[in-house]
Amino acid sequence: MPTILDTIVAHKRREVARRRELVPTKLLETSLYFNSVPLSLRKYLLREEGSGLIAEFKRKSPSKGWINQYAPVERTTLGYMQAGAAALSVLTDAEFFGGKNEDLTTARRFNFCPILRKDFVVNEYQILEAKSIGADAVLLIAAVLTPAEINTLGRLARSLGLEVLLEVHDAEELARAANVDAVDLIGVNNRNLHDFSLSLDTSLALAEAIPEAFVKVSESGISTARAIGQLREVGYRGFLLGEAFMRHARPERACAALVQELRTYHRGVAVGE
Repeated sequence: MPTILDTIVAHKRREVARRRELVPTKLLETSLYFNSVPLSLRKYLLREEGSGLIAEFKRKSPSKGWINQYAPVERTTLGYMQAGAAALSVLTDAEFFGGKNEDLTTARRFNFCPILRKDFVVNEYQILEAKSIGADAVLLIAAVLTPAEINTLGRLARSLGLEVLLEVHDAEELARAANVDAVDLIGVNNRNLHDFSLSLDTSLALAEAIPEAFVKVSESGISTARAIGQLREVGYRGFLLGEAFMRHARPERACAALVQELRTYHRGVAVGE
């Protein structure tokens, strides 16, 4: 039986083929963002005084359906940044996540922190598209790409000034990533692709196996300062939260509350509480 990821990727290949016909590469290159200098996601996550939070704008998911259908992009993403998020992640997949490219472009207009384009990249066209809509970094998913494909897509992204976050789900995918050189950050997704269960144990178990050259990012299933503290102890510097914020009526306020919780937690750790 095909997994939901198989279904998404098959749909994405058809979707990208249609978009290439409607908006050719030459038109993408006329975007005002195409020649801009992207911000470094790595640097923002490595800031000692920063929260390390990558706050995500996500309207729905395949497993949960609609999470927050009516949250405004401008208010939510600007609120995330003002609350202290280190970076933003914007879902641009329409069919399964309710997003669109315009969501990222809107976020870009109102924010001056790095923005990760979260989508299912299967074609070089999507890298050019990410640059044209104002992204600073792109997500590549090891479960749907070969190491050769990751390198090809990653090198193109880097040639445009974009950084690359490679997402893995298990030790096997991480081992395959050892042959990849065009990647800046490695993200461990704590969601099981088969049953959609969540466990931080996935990130904790893989932490030591991630080469030091990569910034380590933990994705999904994170909701507390204590969890972030545990992940920091094993080397993670980025923490991607989507549903934990988006299920609230005002996601940016949920982000602000976690940032405050983090500050209190770090003060407590510093004095040995």
